[in-house]
Amino acid sequence: MAEPESTVINTNVKQKDPSTALVIAVTTRAIFNLEEEHKLYLEKGKEEYTRHQQANQDKPLPPGTAFAFIQAVQYVNKKILESNPAERDLFDILVLSNNSPESGMRIINSAKHYGLEISKFCFVSDEDSTQYLKSQGVKLFLSADRRDVCNALQRGVSAALVFQQEVQAPSTPLRVVFDGDAVLFSDETDQIFQEQGLERALQYERAMEAIPIGEGPLKAFAMHLGKMRKKFGQEMSPIRTYLVTARSGRDMGIRAIKTLREWGLPIDEAFFMDGAPKGPILAQIQPHIFFDDGLHNIQGAQNVGVPSAWVP
Repeated sequence: MAEPESTVINTNVKQKDPSTALVIAVTTRAIFNLEEEHKLYLEKGKEEYTRHQQANQDKPLPPGTAFAFIQAVQYVNKKILESNPAERDLFDILVLSNNSPESGMRIINSAKHYGLEISKFCFVSDEDSTQYLKSQGVKLFLSADRRDVCNALQRGVSAALVFQQEVQAPSTPLRVVFDGDAVLFSDETDQIFQEQGLERALQYERAMEAIPIGEGPLKAFAMHLGKMRKKFGQEMSPIRTYLVTARSGRDMGIRAIKTLREWGLPIDEAFFMDGAPKGPILAQIQPHIFFDDGLHNIQGAQNVGVPSAWVP
């Protein structure tokens, strides 16, 4: 079992049981805005970057794209423990970093400054740090590096690429929006649409109506989220999940709804956009994170200030 070279346990927070927890790994550039530091690293090299981080180790980093999502996840843990102090089915956050532990002190100090409930900081020098995800029981990986995300998906870990943007921290509860095809569901219908056009895709959907759609890369994460959500009544839940899909409700919505029912995945609201832009509805929902496989949809979400993660 691969273990990170240097793991710093955060003794300020309650450690979770990784066998029951929903473990989310975030890279430092996903949770904090390190764009200036990253530029320095690319232009001046590792030594200069390390020197800069050490000199500024007591200066908190500004929040990044996934920051509000991690805060909302923390709120869910609080609500779960209020209703059952012995509950072990909690979110567990670990930070995966290519920093050395010395330059990583600024990351640890920033997390403490904001009161983030991060269990572990894993500092790895390997080119491919995603080899440690499975051994840490990670169910979702968020990174600002496309290669990281592709490697994680190939290892069978739900993963998405976050783009750095200014994020207004929405209020609680935790709101997560999923796209349908190629995110929650497989891309089987999408492929037919790309290769043979809309009419053939509609015919395929009608023929397959009684058969659930295949699993997409984020299904496992969504199912665990759904399991946690079921601990609360509809009105009291600190988790809200949404499906915002390009499918049309009339022609392609039935199979999607039947699939969710077959999986036992509770979705609070579903929007079948029939190809219309998703930005306006996302602006209404104000999610902490929006997962989509279409870069144009990610761009639309960013334009309305919604934290977005691309599933390549």
